[in-house]
Amino acid sequence: MNHSIYSADRTTHLKIVVVAMSVGIAVAGLALSFRDTSGDGSVHAERIIKAGKPVMETNSGGAVVRWRL
Repeated sequence: MNHSIYSADRTTHLKIVVVAMSVGIAVAGLALSFRDTSGDGSVHAERIIKAGKPVMETNSGGAVVRWRL
């Protein structure tokens, strides 16, 4: 058995291409199965969250740790 791709014969190259194509088709099919098929034409329109006004939050209840060197 030769472990080099350079000296592999034609059937080995064909097997590699067939396996790569089948894995690619499987990944594409899996990605398409997770698509949103709501049917109203909008893609994920109900999941969009728009930013509002900036808000500053403070918390003075925590302990302050100071390092001295």
